[in-house]
Amino acid sequence: QVQLVQSGGGLVQAGGSLRLSCAASGRHFSSYAMGWFRQAPGKEREFVASITWPGGSSYYAISVRGRFVIAGDNTKSSVSLQMNSLKPEDTAVYYCAYGQGWTNPLDTGTYSYWGQGTQVTVSS
Repeated sequence: QVQLVQSGGGLVQAGGSLRLSCAASGRHFSSYAMGWFRQAPGKEREFVASITWPGGSSYYAISVRGRFVIAGDNTKSSVSLQMNSLKPEDTAVYYCAYGQGWTNPLDTGTYSYWGQGTQVTVSS
């Protein structure tokens, strides 16, 4: 089992920045993905960014590329998401996710473990 604990998020004005963090505990796998997804009211959960190990390759949704930066620490099984130039459409509940032996790091089906979610609200 893997447990995920998220922190960060909150309320910010458009153009501002926020940082999310997520730490995994429990079982550790040598091949895994950690990612961020978000879900706005009335919408499906969507991919935001992810990082895969071994190697530390990162992936981004087109909507956040150039504004968000994902970083991971393989030794701690942790991941962060620095969100810059935030827009009102970034408002959502953000979820951290962990997937063992990943295949498609952009797909929710890759991830077996999910964090509790944290609200990010961007005001216009």
